[in-house]
Amino acid sequence: MTTLPKPFLWTALRQKNRGSPLLSRRFNSNLTANGQTTPTTPPPLPWKPGRLRKYATRTGYAILGLGAAYEVDKHYNASAVFRNLRTLWTCAMITLDYKLNFTPKKSDQIPQLHERVAQRVYDLLTSNGGLYIKIGQAIGANAAVLPPAMQVKFASLFDDAPQIPYSVVHSVFVKELGRPPSGPGGVFEVFEEKAVASASIAQVHKAKLWPRIGQDGKEVEGEWVAVKIQKPDVSRQMEWDLAAYRLVMWMFEHWAFDLPVYFVVDFISDHLRQELDFIREANNARQTAEFVASEPRLRDKVHIPKVYPEYTTKRVMVAEWIDGVRLSDKAGIFRLMGERPPGGIVADNDEPLDPSSATSLVASRPPSSAEPSPSSASTAPTAVSSLSIPSKPLKGGVKSIMQTMVELFSAQMFDWGWVHCDPHPGNVLVRPSPSRPSQPQLVLLDHGLYVRVPEEFRRDWVKLWRAMLAGDYAGVEEVTKGWGFGVPDLMASFTLMRPTVLRKNRKPSPKKEGDESKERKPLTQYEISVRMKAKLKEFLADTERMPKVLIFLTRNMRMVQGNNQSFGSPVNRIKITGYWASRSLTRLTSTSLLSSLSLRHPSQTLRALSVYFREWYHHLVFRAVMLRLDLSFYKARFVLWLREIGDGLPWFLGGTDARGRRRRGGFEEEIEKTMRGFAKDSLGIEVAEDAFSG
Repeated sequence: MTTLPKPFLWTALRQKNRGSPLLSRRFNSNLTANGQTTPTTPPPLPWKPGRLRKYATRTGYAILGLGAAYEVDKHYNASAVFRNLRTLWTCAMITLDYKLNFTPKKSDQIPQLHERVAQRVYDLLTSNGGLYIKIGQAIGANAAVLPPAMQVKFASLFDDAPQIPYSVVHSVFVKELGRPPSGPGGVFEVFEEKAVASASIAQVHKAKLWPRIGQDGKEVEGEWVAVKIQKPDVSRQMEWDLAAYRLVMWMFEHWAFDLPVYFVVDFISDHLRQELDFIREANNARQTAEFVASEPRLRDKVHIPKVYPEYTTKRVMVAEWIDGVRLSDKAGIFRLMGERPPGGIVADNDEPLDPSSATSLVASRPPSSAEPSPSSASTAPTAVSSLSIPSKPLKGGVKSIMQTMVELFSAQMFDWGWVHCDPHPGNVLVRPSPSRPSQPQLVLLDHGLYVRVPEEFRRDWVKLWRAMLAGDYAGVEEVTKGWGFGVPDLMASFTLMRPTVLRKNRKPSPKKEGDESKERKPLTQYEISVRMKAKLKEFLADTERMPKVLIFLTRNMRMVQGNNQSFGSPVNRIKITGYWASRSLTRLTSTSLLSSLSLRHPSQTLRALSVYFREWYHHLVFRAVMLRLDLSFYKARFVLWLREIGDGLPWFLGGTDARGRRRRGGFEEEIEKTMRGFAKDSLGIEVAEDAFSG
């Protein structure tokens, strides 16, 4: 019996199992004439692609698929998916970085960790743009409690963006109003194609309405108007962005930092959605105009531009064009008021601002060298405004402007319960009053973001201010505990933006024997961060009861503080706000008394009279207490006056500091300086005055 070679037999059996006739063909081909077999080498198997080629093909298909998905997302979804994938990736890297490197063993490397995280967050916000800039600015409003590296980055986050091309503007008009911006059948007689301003969610163009027939039957020339146009990508990105914001805040609360931050998501998201509705913005402007007209102290000092509802949709808004000097143009404001800037107030472009100060919150991006300054000529109009500086200065000086600003936002908080949440100096113009040309008038712009303050909260808010300024621990504790806050001193200090030690805590704790001989060991970076985290968790004791409206109220006050500070603190902001709060509570009490008298119930009338006289007594006591604040304010003004004398004065008399630089900011600067010390003692936050000047 002939035996087949083993290799050939094995190959043949494999082919037989596959149903191939190769066995019989191979076997017959190896038979000789005498019937004997000769051993042969089996032929090679059919060639198959290698693993490398298979994986390369799959990778190519994947790249092509991702590229196609990217293009579809970019052109039909405004890159909403991929920009939020970038968000999730960045936040995952931040979380991982903190988990690996925020340890006691790596304490000396924590500042570098904060720098890496700050750069990642800044790159994310600026790359994504749109609502991400708004969210970043909301965080930056309270950047004083963040590490120094993050304060620096948020201070350089400006809400400006490239213009969308005119072709896109044209398509928005046709879609929203059914007509092109200008030309035959256009909405306007004149429409300037180049925008006068462009921000993250919208841009503004200048236009002129068509002539109309007046009441006397004669043709009246059309008015110049400001046309605000929402960028089309923003509405498509909004819900994706807010969903990513929600997820990120949840990750940071539960995985990364173990701090209560998620509770603000719904409130902030709702108000950001409202800011994208220009019909709502137009209604906000009309509501504010009605409030201003009803207040005699502000009626002639504040103006809200008229809105044209017939040309306004959710994505297009047309309002009265106002010529004026923006509050961000400090040199122009001082010229308009005929004043010389106090020493060091108008800083050179190469002098950095302290990013932990309120001034940095209202700072504007410095113009490039290629851009002409809008204030280069004393009487020349700016590129945006055609207002010429009058030959005779307006009365009242910069002090009158700041007085009106603080009173306006105090009235919003305490009387109207209707608060503008973005009093950035770019949103405030100053012009001669049309009714009294020798007096300045404030023009408030950008009414997209408002919060309504409930009356019950407003009463508590007024009580809190009165108690804080009087140093009344029991009064502050009563309100703050009801709101879910711990540490009343901390709440008072961050509301007033000045260190506040309340009466109950004025007594120093008894010292133990031997304490004086012990040197306090400096805290490590890790211990400082842990201490700050513990204090913040103690402060945010019950986020369910916490009034969410405080998020925007504190932002508003911080910006008003920055505006006042940037002009050298010409007014005592805290005193004005405190007076308005106290008067507001007495007026509310008077209203309750009148309603009780109308009911003619003796018991209710006696109770109302008791409350009425008690509130007036507290108001008079409050006015007496405010005298000490006046002393601090006029001391700061005296120091600022000493700076005007010359540079030869020592720094402790208001001359130059230890490095030979002028100090600036006046009363608000003194508050900022003491606030730094308070933050260090209470939260462990080290905020050096000149740590950011390199």
